[in-house]
Amino acid sequence: MKQKTKKAAAKRFKITKKGKILRQRQMAGHLKASKSKTAKNRYKKQAFVSKPEKRNIEKLMPYNR
Repeated sequence: MKQKTKKAAAKRFKITKKGKILRQRQMAGHLKASKSKTAKNRYKKQAFVSKPEKRNIEKLMPYNR
């Protein structure tokens, strides 16, 4: 049986050419008035997913490896 890609995961993660998985940083959604400018700038950059999480995300997106 054909596997399906979880669309929620496909929208949240990008896979690089070398196979690393990029994600958005947390804490950037709301309550920005209390956060410093450097912190808000840091939230704009993407981060890499850790190795244990990478295995789970690869299961959710079988055709993007």
